[in-house]
Amino acid sequence: MADTPGDHAPANEERNAKRFIWSNGLQNIGDQIVAPKTVLPRLFTAAGVPHIFTSLLVPARESLSMLPQAFLSPWVTSHKSRKRVWLIGSWGQAIAAGIIALCALLFDGWLLGIAVVILLAILALFRALCSIAGKDVQGRTISKGNRGLITGRATALAGAFTLAIGLILMFLPDELPAWGLAALLALGASTWAFASLVFHGIEEPEPEKSGSNGADMRQVWELVKSDADLQRFLLVRSLMLVTALSTPFIVVLASEQGANLSGLGAFIIASGGASLLGGRISGLWSDKSSKRTMAWSAGFASAVLVALVASARLAPDSVNAWVFPAGFFLVNLAHTAVRVSRKTYLVDMAEGDRRTVITGASNTVMGVVLLVVGGISSVVSIFGPQATLLFLAVVGFAGVFGASSLKEVSAQNAENS
Repeated sequence: MADTPGDHAPANEERNAKRFIWSNGLQNIGDQIVAPKTVLPRLFTAAGVPHIFTSLLVPARESLSMLPQAFLSPWVTSHKSRKRVWLIGSWGQAIAAGIIALCALLFDGWLLGIAVVILLAILALFRALCSIAGKDVQGRTISKGNRGLITGRATALAGAFTLAIGLILMFLPDELPAWGLAALLALGASTWAFASLVFHGIEEPEPEKSGSNGADMRQVWELVKSDADLQRFLLVRSLMLVTALSTPFIVVLASEQGANLSGLGAFIIASGGASLLGGRISGLWSDKSSKRTMAWSAGFASAVLVALVASARLAPDSVNAWVFPAGFFLVNLAHTAVRVSRKTYLVDMAEGDRRTVITGASNTVMGVVLLVVGGISSVVSIFGPQATLLFLAVVGFAGVFGASSLKEVSAQNAENS
């Protein structure tokens, strides 16, 4: 089985790997286009949607793609083929995104806001299915020691396309017509459809244990309470939120220093460029040691945040005009490495149905932690963006020590430990 390090790689691993890279890369492109932080807020502004709906976009997308996973895991483990579960999730996202594009053409104001928030919540639920099942399919078809590289290549592929989209948006007029935004959203929907067609060709081996009735919720939470390694991973993953939560405050601080990072194209370019540059490299590092890659990335991001605060206090506006765009990009680069290494660690730390349950439970816990840490950051933000960035930097430095204490699970190190 591909789950066992040291086993010979399956004969079809190279073919499966290519399909996994393209399907996940296409899915990531859809995430960047039908995005609650960039394109959808711009659509709402153009269509006169009340601001209350804009404030619901990120919570609907982020929380509903994570919080339900522990509740979905029993249903997923009851299915012998995880590839089919992934396909259900991918086609569901394609349909939801396609209807969002249609609504962008037909509606405006309150009606558009209600429709998009509901459809985005539905899309997020299907995304949760892909998150759980995708790690199982990768574990079954890709050997330990190659998974980080595969995840990194998918991230880099999405980054290349996202970078191109960002560059195009930089040259488009500020007031893009509704049909233009609808066409962009339809393009995003098509990426999930193409991803489904590619993923369908993956040859998923039969699991050694079949006929599972799935783990119930009591078993899921018993696992979280009894597994010390999982508890340490969840703690470290919580501390890694420094890269996810800091970028909005960098934008605010940059605007105070005269550096404009608020443009739609600029955000997408930074995200795409970081994924393109960091995806493959962090994937290679993660296969050597995913826990060390997490530690280095968190430490790097925290150091950048401290440097940005120091620059805001000490450097003139002419210097900050280029320091903050560079810092914004570097934190996105660290975020790419955190995501790739964290996913690799999670796939490598368990096998079979246990991986499915761990994935669902950890993502549900992280959905709660994200809300809590985000709330704490919001309270700290009362003291200004500099205080918030320093708080997040301290969290990130704590993550460095936490990640260093994790059990080694990467193939190239686990065999020697």
